[in-house]
Formats: sequence, C-alpha cells, structure tokens
Amino acid sequence: MRLSIAIPIYNFAEFIVETLDSIVAQDGAEEVEIVVVDGASTDATPQVMADYQTRHAQVRYVRLPAKGGIDRDMATAFAATTGDYCWLFSGDDIMRPGALRRALQEIDSGCDVYLSQHMEYLSNGRGWTAWPVLTCGAHTFELSDPAERARYFASAANTEAFFSFMGGMINKRASWDRVPFNEAFDRSCWAHAARLFELMPKGLKLRFVPECWQDRRPDNDSFMGGGLVKRLALSVDGYNRIADTFFGHDSVEAFHVRRVVRDEIGIGSLIMGKYVCKLDPELESRETLDRLAATMYGDFSWKNLHARFLYATTPGEKIKRWDPEWAAKEEKKALMRRERRRAAAQAG
Repeated sequence: MRLSIAIPIYNFAEFIVETLDSIVAQDGAEEVEIVVVDGASTDATPQVMADYQTRHAQVRYVRLPAKGGIDRDMATAFAATTGDYCWLFSGDDIMRPGALRRALQEIDSGCDVYLSQHMEYLSNGRGWTAWPVLTCGAHTFELSDPAERARYFASAANTEAFFSFMGGMINKRASWDRVPFNEAFDRSCWAHAARLFELMPKGLKLRFVPECWQDRRPDNDSFMGGGLVKRLALSVDGYNRIADTFFGHDSVEAFHVRRVVRDEIGIGSLIMGKYVCKLDPELESRETLDRLAATMYGDFSWKNLHARFLYATTPGEKIKRWDPEWAAKEEKKALMRRERRRAAAQAG
C-alpha cells in the first residue's frame, strides 16, 4: 500500500459522511487505505460509521476506548495505517476532485513530507479563496541544510508552512517513525508539528505542491471551545515554544515563526479579543490577551512598536464598526453563556 488516509475524529457525526464521500469518489480511491479513528465520540459517530461501512466496505473504522486528545489521537491514527505514506485528513473537510490522483503521483518522488494548499471560505463576500502557504512556487527543500531551511522559513506565508493544518500534509512513514511521540507537546495541539521540527536537523526533504487539494470547512473550529483568547494562545504560545525548543529563541527559524504567527493573527484579532473579554470576562482573560500582545510584538521594530501602541489605545468596541455582524454574533453567544451559567447556579 503506497498511501493511507488516516482520519482522526471526535464527535464529527454530522461531518464525516460528506468527508468520506469526497474521498471514496476519487480516481484512485481503490488504491489507498482509508481509516477513520474515533477518539471515543459521545455523539452518533459509531452508528453513522456502521451504516457507512455497509455501503463502503473498504473504509475501516477504529473506535478507541477513550479520548486521547487531538495530539495523541492523531499519532494513534497514523499508527493505525499501513501505507508507505500517510495523509492525516481532517474529518470535516472535503477532498477536491482529482486531489487523490495528484497525491499518488507526487509521492513517487520519495520526499519525506508533501505540503499542499487548500481552499478557505472568507467572509465579507470574498467567498472561496486559495489559501497561501509559501510565497514560492513548487519547490523541494532539504530542511536538514541550514541555508535551505532558512529559505524555507523565510518563504512561509502562514503557520501552514509549519504544519498547523494536518490535512495539508502527507508524511512518509519511515521518516515520521524516526522520532517518537514527544510527550512534552501532548495536549498542545501541535505535537505533530513538533515532531517534524525535531526531524528537520536529522534530515527532512519537503516538497511544496502549490495546488488546492481540499476545501476547509469554515464553520467548525474545534479549538474554539475555550474561547477566542485561549484559541489565540494556542498559536502564539504553542509555536513560540516549538521554535524555541528545537532551534533556540534567537535563531532565524524562531524569528520567522514569530513573524508568521504575528502576521497571521494580526492586530485585528487582538482588538476582537479585547471586545470578547469585556463581553464575557468569566470565559475570556484580558490578562492573557495582554501577555499575548506583548509576546507577538516583542521583537524590536518600528512596525511592532506601532502595533503595540494601536493595541493599547484602540478600544474593543471599535470592532462593532469594523465588523458589526461578527460583534452581534459574539454578543448573542456571550448572552447565552451568561444565561446558562445563571440557570446552572440556580439549579445548584
């Protein structure tokens, strides 16, 4: 088996059928292994998968006895497959027509990692848009070479260049298995990225394919359960820690990781954070948000100083003029949370 598709899921009963349908309909689907690994979902996932398997027997379903968290469940899903390469695919995204055949063609070149693009749905009437990953075209990088690695990090357009989107990468099993699961990054949401950073100095050949191989579902960010500020902290703290651990805070790699995270989040998201902190201080931490702003714009430059000034002087309410639709949704969600907490307190 040349290629396996591993799909780790948790409570994705409403999404997984559409995802699987987009894969089994592909040219080349009969040539790959498809494995759904369920982290002990509490919704209707087992029934949905049982029904799906009656129609598509080639899809294998593995239900874990307990939820291990996204990091451990991703590693478990990879280990549950047998192909020379494994595509860790998101259980709520859609594989674009022709993507599987292109992936099968690409892996013939024998690289350790293949990184593709995806289509992202943008608001304000912009619709589906090809999401950038690198600023270069198709290219192969040997990331064990410091000069090649520096060029790669400098060309990163967002954190997907650093493996934040698992559905955008295909990994060679023999390379992936050269380092074990790093327990220090369990529950960080980025253990898979930490694994690949750890592999870079040891030898990691990456092929960037500037083609969109999937549509990312716009309405299901499973990391948002703890609120916006915690979601921002996942990226800021998580990626800074990875870069500092494997290359050092003052390295060129860590500099570009900080640049990419800063540019990807932007001052607008921090102003949004100020607004939600005021709406629901029980959920959203202003202290954490202030720390994230200082971390993001900590490198000295006039641009960063200006951003820190804007953060300090721009009221969160400004977002109501910038994006009134988003502000109205957040107000409604905060009101519902307050009502649920009040009802729970009365019941208790």
